Amino acid sequence: MPKFLALASLTTEGLKVLAQQGGSKRRDAIANMYEKMGGKLEVYCYAFGEYDVVAIGDVPDNATAAAMSLAINSSGLANTKTVLLMTPEEMDKVTKVTVDYQPPKA
Repeated sequence: MPKFLALASLTTEGLKVLAQQGGSKRRDAIANMYEKMGGKLEVYCYAFGEYDVVAIGDVPDNATAAAMSLAINSSGLANTKTVLLMTPEEMDKVTKVTVDYQPPKA
């Protein structure tokens, strides 16, 4: 199952909801969403800086990850970036693929 990293910046409204509900309640809601989508949340942490939330989890496919991202972003409570993660073994396979690519010439 593909693994994804989700980085979320909470909006002002999202921060208000977090302050009202607390951190663990939001984590539990996200874990429940992953499970209902056939996946599993592995990591859910709050962070300082550009992103307020960092999550890592498995979902069945790219379409599921995109649908989850769309649902979260359309709520108006967070803006997310979703990144596909690859294992070292998957990268081993990548390095064995021959690509016929010609860079543009200046």
